[in-house]
Amino acid sequence: MDFPLVNACLNAGSTVLLLAGLGAIKSGARDLHERLMYAAFAVSLAFLASYLYYHFVVIPELGVTKYHGTGALRIFYYGMLLTHVVLATVNVPLCVMTFLHARRGNTTGDFTRHKRWAKITFPVWLYVSVTGVLVYFFLYVWNPVAPAGSGG
Repeated sequence: MDFPLVNACLNAGSTVLLLAGLGAIKSGARDLHERLMYAAFAVSLAFLASYLYYHFVVIPELGVTKYHGTGALRIFYYGMLLTHVVLATVNVPLCVMTFLHARRGNTTGDFTRHKRWAKITFPVWLYVSVTGVLVYFFLYVWNPVAPAGSGG
């Protein structure tokens, strides 16, 4: 199985669901928004499971794919990768808190806290999803051939 491609597709699916969820809530379709956000969360959890399996089971057998770009592209890639990893880690508790406040809002009718959390969570989650796809392209599609003698 091509785990990097699967993971990129899961990230792309999460991106589409997030944007559709935003569109739904902006148009007043709260039930549709809720279903789309749960779907985005499920797709993101599937990504996380696949990512962890790939990194803890597959990579130790196959080895790491290294990025061979140079100059500004290398700096851009590693900057994007760093922010992606940091924000992906932060995104997990943000999503959990945002969903908890949505659940409480469904019970009480008060979505104030959910909206506050969502204004932080949504752009972080969207950035993580989009950059997840970009990391795939940089590493597996646009990655130049390793320079001779680099061992990579």
